[in-house]
Amino acid sequence: MKKIVFTGGGSAGHVTPNIAIMDSLDPSEWDISYIGSHSGIEKELIARTNIPYDSISSGKLRRYIDLKNATDAFRVLKGILDARKVLKKRKPDLVFSKGGFVTVPVVIAASSLKIPVFLHESDLTPGLANKIAQRFTTRIFTSFEEAAAHFPADKTTAIGSPIRRELLEGNPKLGLDFLGFRPGKPVLTIMGGSLGAKAVNEAVRAALPELLTEFQIVHLCGKGHLDPALDDQPGYKQFEYVHDELSNLLSATSYVITRGGSNAIFEFLALKKPMLIIPLSRSQSRGDQILNAKSFEKKGYSLTLEEENLTKESLLDHLTRLKENETDFIQKMDESHETDAIQTILSEMNSYASS
Repeated sequence: MKKIVFTGGGSAGHVTPNIAIMDSLDPSEWDISYIGSHSGIEKELIARTNIPYDSISSGKLRRYIDLKNATDAFRVLKGILDARKVLKKRKPDLVFSKGGFVTVPVVIAASSLKIPVFLHESDLTPGLANKIAQRFTTRIFTSFEEAAAHFPADKTTAIGSPIRRELLEGNPKLGLDFLGFRPGKPVLTIMGGSLGAKAVNEAVRAALPELLTEFQIVHLCGKGHLDPALDDQPGYKQFEYVHDELSNLLSATSYVITRGGSNAIFEFLALKKPMLIIPLSRSQSRGDQILNAKSFEKKGYSLTLEEENLTKESLLDHLTRLKENETDFIQKMDESHETDAIQTILSEMNSYASS
């Protein structure tokens, strides 16, 4: 039996693509396990599967001078030793890394043990973890064509993003029944990512009276961001996060408001959902979501509203434009040439693990 170890963490976007790939592997042919941090979101998400999970020490990698860099350097070194111990125990034929700080020790440890490493970069420009990890990898895959230019050409291929198979199998009627919504009135789904999005939540709730005249609204607002005062608002449903019903919910959705995380926007592209992307601002991130959003807008898949310009009025204006141009957005998404990322990855996995 072929053995593989997955790693990735720090945000749901570094975990769900791994889950999408793991779900596509034949368990009679592959022995699968996962390495993550002691307390990251990856531990919670992998716990929902039957995949064995090993935790290691990890430190945050920073691009700026900070006293914590010294202590975190020791955490990374300990993480490498932890990862070597796990990998010697698991004896995988291959390691697949999705990014996040926890992956750096795993990738370095795998390389030191001469275990092939595959890496996938979701964003248009690589994060620091993948910039460091790339020199220890065997194959690199990117979601965006533009991202491939940041990696060695001889081992890099742009393939799109691994999409969770179950998201493509949703039932709109079951979604409407779950929400208690009626058919005929479009459903607007707001997703702020696994941690939510305070500015987006506030703008949506400020515009709620106007929005509810046009849409039925599903608001996935993130942990700790529910507003009890809105629990009984007709046509509005709020959740911290949705797991099992997500595919049906998205199948019933007509339009999406989302952050600019690559994994999420590629999923909405696959589902052909016109989207308004409100990326994290540069003050909150390295600007990768802004680049992702602009790339999708340029291709005609979405509209972009930067957070600095987010108000009740600008939100309503952009949603009006999204609705009025729905046919154009769907046509552009239908014409997209994104490849089947999972099948490409599986083919190469089988090749390396069998060699």
